[in-house]
Amino acid sequence: MAQHQSGAGSHGHDDSHGSVKSYVIGFILSIVLTIIPLGVVMNHMLSRTSTMVVILAAAVLQFLVQLFFFMHIRESNGPRWNVMTLIFGVVILLTIVGGSVWIMEYNMVAQ
Repeated sequence: MAQHQSGAGSHGHDDSHGSVKSYVIGFILSIVLTIIPLGVVMNHMLSRTSTMVVILAAAVLQFLVQLFFFMHIRESNGPRWNVMTLIFGVVILLTIVGGSVWIMEYNMVAQ
């Protein structure tokens, strides 16, 4: 019997799926990165500025965990166009948000 090597019905298990171990690690990290800021906010452990830093740091780490453990961004064999597109999108997002906050904060015309 000849083996079917390519076509619409073939699925390479190594191409897009992670192991159960990587999913469990990602899930546990996601839970921990959710509980830490929640605990800080609910128990009023830090000042307002420090609390915001903890929340933002946990959000960035949560984003990275999602990318690496669930979206398999590091396991791509081909060109990293998706990563480059993601980085470009983040730069655009930060530019728009940062510029908007800067304009709202330092706009002297409104005063």
